[in-house]
Amino acid sequence: MTTTATRPIAELTVRSILLGGLITLLFTAANVYLGLKVGLTFATSIPAAVISMAILRYLPGATILENNIVQTVASAAGTLAAIIFVLPGLVMIGWWQGFPYLTTAAITGFGGILGVMFSVPLRRALVIDTPLPYPEGRAAAEVLKVGAGSREGAAESARGLWVIVWSALVSGGFAILTQTKLAVAEAALWFRAGGGATGIAGGLSFALIGAGHLVGLSVGLAMFAGIVIGWWIVLPILTAASPMPAAGIAEWAGTVFRSDVRFFGAGVIGIAAIWTLLRIIGPVINGIRSALAASRARRGGAIIADTERDLPIGLVGLVSILMMIPIGLLLWSVIAGGPLAGSEAALIGGALLFILVIGLVIAAVCGYMAGLIGASNSPVSGIGILSVLAASLMLVGLFGRGTPPETTQALVAYALVVTGIVFGVATISNDNLQDLKTGQLVGATPWKQQVALIFGVIFGSLVVPPVLNLLGSTLGFVGAPGAGPNALAAPQAALISALAKGVLGGDLNWAMIGWGALAGAIVIVVDEALGRAGRMRLPPLGVGLGVYLPMTVTLPVVIGAVIGSVYDRWAKRQADPEAAERMGVLAATGMIVGESLWGVAFAGIVYATGSDAPLALVGDSWAVPAAIGGTALFLILVVLLYRYAQRMVRPA
Repeated sequence: MTTTATRPIAELTVRSILLGGLITLLFTAANVYLGLKVGLTFATSIPAAVISMAILRYLPGATILENNIVQTVASAAGTLAAIIFVLPGLVMIGWWQGFPYLTTAAITGFGGILGVMFSVPLRRALVIDTPLPYPEGRAAAEVLKVGAGSREGAAESARGLWVIVWSALVSGGFAILTQTKLAVAEAALWFRAGGGATGIAGGLSFALIGAGHLVGLSVGLAMFAGIVIGWWIVLPILTAASPMPAAGIAEWAGTVFRSDVRFFGAGVIGIAAIWTLLRIIGPVINGIRSALAASRARRGGAIIADTERDLPIGLVGLVSILMMIPIGLLLWSVIAGGPLAGSEAALIGGALLFILVIGLVIAAVCGYMAGLIGASNSPVSGIGILSVLAASLMLVGLFGRGTPPETTQALVAYALVVTGIVFGVATISNDNLQDLKTGQLVGATPWKQQVALIFGVIFGSLVVPPVLNLLGSTLGFVGAPGAGPNALAAPQAALISALAKGVLGGDLNWAMIGWGALAGAIVIVVDEALGRAGRMRLPPLGVGLGVYLPMTVTLPVVIGAVIGSVYDRWAKRQADPEAAERMGVLAATGMIVGESLWGVAFAGIVYATGSDAPLALVGDSWAVPAAIGGTALFLILVVLLYRYAQRMVRPA
């Protein structure tokens, strides 16, 4: 493709924005469900690029840069769904009964727009003048290049779309089968271990298998190490120290896990996040210095190519400052008429300073982590944990402890709202720089991508609240009032709200957090030693997630990571290894999308019928055949989906 002075190549077009918005509806809903169920979300850049190419190639004048805008919009909106790692906490503590549309959209949108603004000056620091690999950004760029470069590329795009479609249909179909009770959704075996108790559990979930493929073997093995530490070492020790004669083994182990082991995992996650911060401060500062030097050179008369033009830094600063006005009004609405009324000046002033300072730091940290390990693997939830601890400690400094219960609840809610805004900054900066890397590799105009990212934030903030309301009002959240048997775990939201309550109420389980931090420090030492020896790393944050999340979630992710590794080894032996690997990524993405979208649809069925098991066809007497037959069918379907992906690499 070539450009002329009279007719520039199409890039930021109305149809690219609208198509990105339509894809947003699907992927944002899927990410909301997946995040609430298992505490993981998936990057939408590559599947959005594939779908965009499959559609736009039938329209006149479609360009690679237009496809890039589509994936930028959809990627930003899909990533913004990670706000659900915080906001359900407001329901869990009883502050909200549902998710008020305007307030939820405002928290999501304001944080997302700040994330775009804060990451603009980091583009040169972390995208241009850096050796960071940006794995997902590079993969998305390769998808776009292949799709635009030849007819074979267009054919590959169509085949990739079919891989997503079939994987999604199988994934969603099996999820429907589990709701009929003809196949089990998960199975667990609990047993005594010495004087304590433990178990082994796993879910038959295509979404979790797909998530494991995407996070990779290193993270998968780290999560397995977390399972070993949390479930098979710490849990037996703690249950032995806290016998519950009247309880069954499952209830005994589950109670101790929720009250103690998850805080041990929080300690591992917290120390790992701090270590990450310390490691990247130097590179980020050096990169920003380089960006400022380049800016001075351009002001001195240097010619700026389109591929180097960001949003003007003055506009970025002005928008960032002006955003403090609606954010201040939002915070005032949280305080007005409640137990905190009369303290507006101190609370809002402190929160705005907190959002500006911590937000800038988090934007740099998350952008660096996305560049290092990819947006899917980047542990933004760990950043959320540190953020809520910092926000809660700030409020303790203003109000102290020992406040009346209604005041403590209001302070916890305020800390969660402030953390929600900062979390919006984290999620978007985590995604933004990944997308800008894709843009750099395909020759995009940065400022146009940054505008597209703002559109993505707007679309995402409009879609997230109704999906949250639907899932919250039908399935509910574990630990929240009215939660049913299909309640969603919302693990990060549960942990973050528990941390806020613990800090402000003075009863946080600091002992287990401390032991977890010590274990995290040991894991960091092991990880560094493995790195120096040239061996596969053991990401400490992955270990922390393995400790914290239920084994029914983490064990399938580990299995998916192993399956993905086997598939990738096969792909490397093919004539076009990159195309072969992409088909595996698309198969994994389809698995996630199918089950996740069915989860949203199932919530609608529950809402319409008023039943927690509206599709059940059999009772408990079918449990054994459901376990044996369901497991066998699940494994067969996993094999068939990967075989299909392999055939799409080598079409007849």
